[in-house]
Amino acid sequence: MARTTHRPHVATQPLYWRVATRLLDELRDGTIPPGERLPAERQLAEHFGVSRETVRQALDVLRRGGLVATDRRGSHASLPGLPVETPASMTFPLGLRGTGPGAADRATVTWETPPAEHAEALGLDPDRRTLVHRYESAGADGLDRRTAVTSFSAVALTEVAELARYRERADGTGTAQLLRAYDWMRRAGLTLHHRDAITRLPGAPSVRVTRRVHDQYARPLEVTDLVVDAQQDALVYEFTLPAA
Repeated sequence: MARTTHRPHVATQPLYWRVATRLLDELRDGTIPPGERLPAERQLAEHFGVSRETVRQALDVLRRGGLVATDRRGSHASLPGLPVETPASMTFPLGLRGTGPGAADRATVTWETPPAEHAEALGLDPDRRTLVHRYESAGADGLDRRTAVTSFSAVALTEVAELARYRERADGTGTAQLLRAYDWMRRAGLTLHHRDAITRLPGAPSVRVTRRVHDQYARPLEVTDLVVDAQQDALVYEFTLPAA
């Protein structure tokens, strides 16, 4: 006699199985794009209102089903499909460009006191340290140079886990490409309002672009100063990127 296997009713499923189902729904709807690192167990436990042990059991269920992969960097969504595309306007840092053969392109992070103007804009005490990102780029001939300095606010480091993790390695030596910084902010539920001011530097064939980003609560997130070899009149433009 053939046996029929019935899926247990939700009410009778173990808690970890129900958590695995909810997490799978979030993976499928793109809340966590394919290939992206999953939040830490502690964050998942808080998100679902369960213990970390329950989260571990739920992740094991998804791992056995090939829906989550774990390596030394953590657990990642492994559902088939393409990651969420990042519009060009989301590129970080301001001024980033593709470099051709022989071009120089370097990005690092440090934990230090930011420039005074940045500290004021971010609402930081003058002597308070924060995450500072530096980007340098030049053509193969050494010309067309551009440099960018970005300081992040306490709000950004509190709300965006991916940024906060960089504090432990912010010694200015290793490469730190935060290409998806804005995408991380959006996935943390932040609506990004950018204000870019472009001004010509007196006595120099360069312009300075100052970007200030705040969220939907008018809280500052980051300030960037970019200097590029170019000549143009002052221009200010604003745009808003909704939360993911």
